[in-house]
Amino acid sequence: MISVEALRVTSQEELDEAFNIRKAVFVEEQGVPLEDEFDEHEAHAEHILVYFEGQAVGTGRMRVVDDIAKLERICLLAPYRKYGLGKLIIKTLEQLASEKGLTKTKLHGQTHAEGFYHKLGYETKSPVFMEDGIPHVLMVKNLV
Repeated sequence: MISVEALRVTSQEELDEAFNIRKAVFVEEQGVPLEDEFDEHEAHAEHILVYFEGQAVGTGRMRVVDDIAKLERICLLAPYRKYGLGKLIIKTLEQLASEKGLTKTKLHGQTHAEGFYHKLGYETKSPVFMEDGIPHVLMVKNLV
């Protein structure tokens, strides 16, 4: 039986693990400039880590923007993208939003992942736009 869990980041060590995963995926794999990946919202966002067999392999964060939960920086290390862990990241972030009494989420999804988000109940609400040199769309979901 494979051990998988998603946990809220509660220490600097865990936050460093999340940052290392983001650096591997967004900076090294997708070519996002390092200075664009980390921003002024890190300290105020709620971060999660997804563990596979005890190893941190995925992350995401949630911020409250205009009474809407904004899901951001969602990523998984390449070898772990076939286990349904992306869905676990989204569901965990949505649960954090619900715990705060929020009823709506939004995210900027990379266009190659648009179908993935549609399966989880998200609707595309914008034309394609570029963010860090990567095509994205605005996607939203009502949690209630």
